[in-house]
Amino acid sequence: MNRRTSADLPAGGVQVLSEDAATVRSVKVTQAYRFALDPTPRQERVLRSHAGAARFAWNWGLTACRDRYDAEGKWWSGIELHRLWNRVKKSDPALGWWGEHSKCVYQEAFRDLDRALREFVASRNGVRRGRRLGFPRFKKRGRCRDSFRFGAGVMRCSGRTVTLPRMGAIATHESTRKLARRLENGTARILSATVSRIAHRWYVSFTVQVDRDVPERHARPGGAVGIDLGVRTLLTAVDDRGAIIELDGPKSLRAGLRKLQRLGKACSRKQRGSANRAKAAARLARHHARITNVRADALHKATSMLAARYEIVVVEDLNVLGMLANRRLARRVADASFGAARRMLEYKTGWNTGRLITAGRWYPSSKTCSGCGERKPSLPLSERTFRCDACDLVLGRDVNAARNLLGLAASGAERVNACGGDMRPGPAGLTPAKQEPGATPGVEDRDRRRASDGRPEPCSHPITARVTGAR
Repeated sequence: MNRRTSADLPAGGVQVLSEDAATVRSVKVTQAYRFALDPTPRQERVLRSHAGAARFAWNWGLTACRDRYDAEGKWWSGIELHRLWNRVKKSDPALGWWGEHSKCVYQEAFRDLDRALREFVASRNGVRRGRRLGFPRFKKRGRCRDSFRFGAGVMRCSGRTVTLPRMGAIATHESTRKLARRLENGTARILSATVSRIAHRWYVSFTVQVDRDVPERHARPGGAVGIDLGVRTLLTAVDDRGAIIELDGPKSLRAGLRKLQRLGKACSRKQRGSANRAKAAARLARHHARITNVRADALHKATSMLAARYEIVVVEDLNVLGMLANRRLARRVADASFGAARRMLEYKTGWNTGRLITAGRWYPSSKTCSGCGERKPSLPLSERTFRCDACDLVLGRDVNAARNLLGLAASGAERVNACGGDMRPGPAGLTPAKQEPGATPGVEDRDRRRASDGRPEPCSHPITARVTGAR
């Protein structure tokens, strides 16, 4: 077996084959720029006050909606809540502090509440995909995330500062020149700014409409790779040249679990409401944030490399919620963050003019032999080596799955994006539902039966890459 390292690959993992591949076109995309703030003590008090105002507006609007629903059977919309707030805030002496904050804080809180109510109704009726959402709840200080948003006003950045409405210039821990240059050139426009606190640090995230240069063709046309996400390694990939790529993840949760347990125990032993408990909770939150940042750094490096190197990327649609229900596997699955890896690949392949193919949830990539196509009836997770009884192929379990996923890129079948009824039989007398990501099986058939019956609807750490050649 010929061993190659990452130094033998093209610079940056990209090989430009022709001048046509280097030509670019400008498209408008919406993306976010996030910067860590470095506020003064006075500015931090203002930030906390704005977060409290947003929390109050949410609770006030939720109370108004519940009262109206009890009386009339419907609730206020976001625009109606804003109009009601404008009438009440000037007449109620208890709300005399409202002028200390930007008006956008209240407007955006009402919009968020309106969106939450609409998503709740859509989830209850089976229209919204994903897990079922509950009715919006009240927010309590210290138990919810401190966050607020500006939708209008003076929002700009220059050097190592950002300017926000009613707050002025706030220093940042990092340079903002990348976004500042785009704003000066007129190739970017700030739509909104969301300020949030994670552990001890405040962040501002600008939602920006950017004129992004996208290549007409991928830097490596025709390149394909099949990716199998795992818990032992971050991912195992096999490309169209037969090379095997294994990326070792940092396993940040496993590495920091011992300290996490110690900090959690120390926090629970402090008296509630005391200063020592607040300090212990802050130390625990900082450690949680560090684990998250290390994991995100590893995922960004891995997905950026794969999206830039290969035009076609094939991944699986994994049932992450079902895997988290397994108490023996849940911690490792959560540490691997399968959903975040797929989400990053989705938009990064688009930035590089690539294509992401998602295999069906019931596609047997691990049970099928990549050599002869023979399928095993079962394959326990404890078996890390795949052995085919038909062709005597012996291969790593993850490598075999990645090769099968790579074969889907060659076939180009669209059915891999949503499994049909032939993949898994449905209940008797019903049309099998497509198993798309987050879809609720049987919802369309249930609605169809109700309509026919006349019934009404219910209300980090660096990554080490080992690239080896094919056997």
